[in-house]
Amino acid sequence: MHHRRHRHRGFGFRGPGIGRGWYDREKVLERLEEYQRDLEQELADVSDLIKRLKTEGGGQPETATV
Repeated sequence: MHHRRHRHRGFGFRGPGIGRGWYDREKVLERLEEYQRDLEQELADVSDLIKRLKTEGGGQPETATV
């Protein structure tokens, strides 16, 4: 008599949202968009600092902290 062996793949019971993978797509998208906005603001701040340092000219450059 042949006995089937069940091979368990994955993490077993996944609960609600089965088949959606290990992450919630909407939450990941929301976090990435927020991160992109933060990066864009950081880039704007760096660009402003560069402009300010170039227009001030002369003397020792000031050390900026972020």
